[in-house]
Amino acid sequence: MRFSGKTILLGVTGSIAAYKALELCRQLRKEGAHVQVILSEGAKNFVSPLSFQTISGNPVLDAQFEHQKRQKKNHNQSRMKHIDLSAADALLIAPATANVVAKSAVGLADDLLTTTLQAFSGPVIIAPAMNDVMYAHQVQHRNIRRLQDLGYAVVEPDAGDLACGRQGQGRLAAAEKILARLESLFKPQDLDGKTVLITAGPTREYLDPVRFLSNASSGKMGYAIAEAAASRGADVILVSGPVALQSPVRVKTVYVETTRQMQAAVQSHFKKADVFIAAAAPADFAPSRPAKTKVKKSKIDRIAVQPTPDILAWAGLHKKPHQRVVGFALETPPSVLKARLKLGAKHADAVVLNGPENLASENASGTWVRDTRQKKLAKKSKLEFAHALLDEISHMADSLTHKPASA
Repeated sequence: MRFSGKTILLGVTGSIAAYKALELCRQLRKEGAHVQVILSEGAKNFVSPLSFQTISGNPVLDAQFEHQKRQKKNHNQSRMKHIDLSAADALLIAPATANVVAKSAVGLADDLLTTTLQAFSGPVIIAPAMNDVMYAHQVQHRNIRRLQDLGYAVVEPDAGDLACGRQGQGRLAAAEKILARLESLFKPQDLDGKTVLITAGPTREYLDPVRFLSNASSGKMGYAIAEAAASRGADVILVSGPVALQSPVRVKTVYVETTRQMQAAVQSHFKKADVFIAAAAPADFAPSRPAKTKVKKSKIDRIAVQPTPDILAWAGLHKKPHQRVVGFALETPPSVLKARLKLGAKHADAVVLNGPENLASENASGTWVRDTRQKKLAKKSKLEFAHALLDEISHMADSLTHKPASA
């Protein structure tokens, strides 16, 4: 069970999505967690404390001072409940309203939940849920970035149908997505002291100033690996092509556009890396002679192209004994034989074989291919998949722990 022996504080605030926290609570209990629920006053307009008490198996905390009054008869119990609660293993606020996000960002503590947050020194996850227009407001983005700067993990809301009848990004993230983020907080710090260099996303090769060759890569896999590696103690450098994603917390992100720019960024950071993971999908071809002005459609007969630099092959040829190089092999259909050929041709230590269905999906699956061995990595959220991949990398060789002092 993922959360066996863990005590999780579940803060629920006054959003229409509060009912979804019941399922979060149920799954946490199913996975072995001891769950203590804290309801805001607003949350009680949408969900019953009795429902959470029944599912969690614990009395629900909803009013700081009323609870202290009930404790007056027992002087052995602390009257400062928010201090008692700070001993939990993690604090999860889901859903978090715009109001609670704002209060958390500036340190306002005016109820039991926000007071507990101020007293809590363990890992914190905040999962916002609100109207899409509210979520898109620049104030919200500023507040969320502030939360991330404070070291809180933020699970961005999903896009879809909203309670107000609109469609957009604002609905509470799926329970499994939130639980995967929570699980990542308890991962071993097996990459502490290591530097992990990762590429992510597509690249663009311009035909003229406005048109380019590219692909459908979203960058989500590389970003998930970066987030997972950082949560396991690594110093992470992420070289990212053009994507619509926020840089993970505690990750140094270098933004590039073309394959040559991505190669240059990798080369500049490669020497300090213990592990290089080529999760990007660089464009394979670039126009041989990009036009300096927009080319008229009527004048295009054919486009002459040339191969772009092979970043994975460069890394494989230049790696030192203490370094490990891992690539991705997208094949249609997936072929272990082709993955093994790529493994040898690129001088990589391992490759992850997958298919195009992973490109824009929230989930991922694949096959870990190394030497004569292979291991199926089951379909999971990309963050969970990233951790499964890092498990394999951590176990790949003892030499990861023996980085030369001069490297």
